[in-house]
Amino acid sequence: MQRRRFLLTGGYAGSALGYQANETVHLGVIGAGGRARALLRALDKLPGVRVNAIADIWDASIAEARKLADPGAFITKHYPRLLERKDVDAVLIGSPDHWHVRMTVDACAAGKDVYVEKPLTHHPSEGPAVIEAQNRHRRVVQVGTQQRSMPHLIEAREIVRSGKLGRIHKVHMSWNRNQSRRPAARLQIDPASLEWTEFVGGARRQDFDAYRFRNWRWFWDFGGGIFTDLMVHWLDTVNWMLDLPLPATAASIGDNIGHQGLWETPDTVQTLLTYPRQSLQAYFEGTFVNARNAAMTELMGTEATLYIDRGRYEILPERREGGSPPPASTKILGEGPRGADFYSNPDGEAAHLANWLECIRTRRRPAVPAEEGVKAADGAHLANAALRSGAVAKQA
Repeated sequence: MQRRRFLLTGGYAGSALGYQANETVHLGVIGAGGRARALLRALDKLPGVRVNAIADIWDASIAEARKLADPGAFITKHYPRLLERKDVDAVLIGSPDHWHVRMTVDACAAGKDVYVEKPLTHHPSEGPAVIEAQNRHRRVVQVGTQQRSMPHLIEAREIVRSGKLGRIHKVHMSWNRNQSRRPAARLQIDPASLEWTEFVGGARRQDFDAYRFRNWRWFWDFGGGIFTDLMVHWLDTVNWMLDLPLPATAASIGDNIGHQGLWETPDTVQTLLTYPRQSLQAYFEGTFVNARNAAMTELMGTEATLYIDRGRYEILPERREGGSPPPASTKILGEGPRGADFYSNPDGEAAHLANWLECIRTRRRPAVPAEEGVKAADGAHLANAALRSGAVAKQA
């Protein structure tokens, strides 16, 4: 493979091996579950990338991922074997949360660029290690909070920065769904078809549990519930639009209404994050028992409110005393209902992956490098700390 050197810019000091602009990137997948396979389908829309290796601990996931990879792709249940391969340039990590940092650090040390699903960290203590690995090994690490690559949100950010909204003192974020209770049904999973010990990894030792295996996001050993799975998307977006630091405090409440006895993490939560130096309060609500507001964020300024979701933005001017409100303006870029989890045409995931691939070739800073992924995750961890302690949590 012929390569040439590029100067790393935008926070990546020094020089490193780069790619010709039209050169194929050979990609390995670590953790080939449903989320990773959705990203592989998005990658299929992009030129110059081939999936030639898959690592997953479950036969069923491997079988499905094979359909989206090159014929003859290397298959393993042990991801270090994939990282040893010289014919893999970069990896896409779609494992459960508690594996994200370890796999990203190992991939960086092996000389692979990384796309890793959110949240980047499972615990705040993991942050420094993954940032250090990215920087020391000069790797392009992209965290999968794809809003920063969506064209309409890039445009919305410019509106915010223009001052059109006035002074922003309040942010309202939501990710609400209405899903019927899903009982711990008899999941037909043969324990012999997977490597349970590999799945558990550094979490506490425990016997195989099919429900936990298929619903790991809602168990503290493996995930962090609504705050780290969903709020983290909007928190990263707001950090980007408003150049926010970490929140100073969080006050949270939560309850298990529709999944009592099934999930450890609540299925209904609220948190209030404070940013005293910015005179800003950010409020998030998330539930699985009512879809009102769905997935959206409002940045509320003294002159106007900006509504955003994954396919549109709306500018809603404030009413002046004695006058009628100025007309609202709306831009709809995607196809889908207001507040939808996912819009299509354009595909925000494909845009985020395209940004990553471009940065692999140019060695530039991607839209969401490790330090930004850590910051967004830290805000979610602070909300969880308040939830689990029953007290106001303060940023260390």
